[in-house]
Amino acid sequence: MDITIHQAYLPQTDPDAALAFYRDTLGFEVRNDVEYQGLHWLTVGPPGQPETSIVLTPPAADPGITEDERKVIAEMMAKGTYAGINLATKNLDEAFEKVQAGTAGEVVQEPTEQPWGVRDAAFRDPSGNMIRIFESK
Repeated sequence: MDITIHQAYLPQTDPDAALAFYRDTLGFEVRNDVEYQGLHWLTVGPPGQPETSIVLTPPAADPGITEDERKVIAEMMAKGTYAGINLATKNLDEAFEKVQAGTAGEVVQEPTEQPWGVRDAAFRDPSGNMIRIFESK
């Protein structure tokens, strides 16, 4: 069996701020930009890896979600506990400096050697999603 990760979804509350973080700060390509009935979906991914994308989606856009559920999702996003993704880079210090210098990310953890054997840093994107960047060797 040959299965790859094609797309992961993260919620975004401000498509312009999401673009500033994922395109302008992280350097991802914009692969799709869809606006429908006032809602905005952005598909971004790392250059040279067209098979892997993140879809930045309006939170709670599913019509089956209740107003109470939307409220809980909004509260969790504001606290940074709703969604996240792990990324990897060969040069964590360079990535950290770039995200720290950007206007759209919030530093949660500086580059740190973890006791479980990885070195990583953490940020919150403009919508509150936890973005961990691991140093790959």
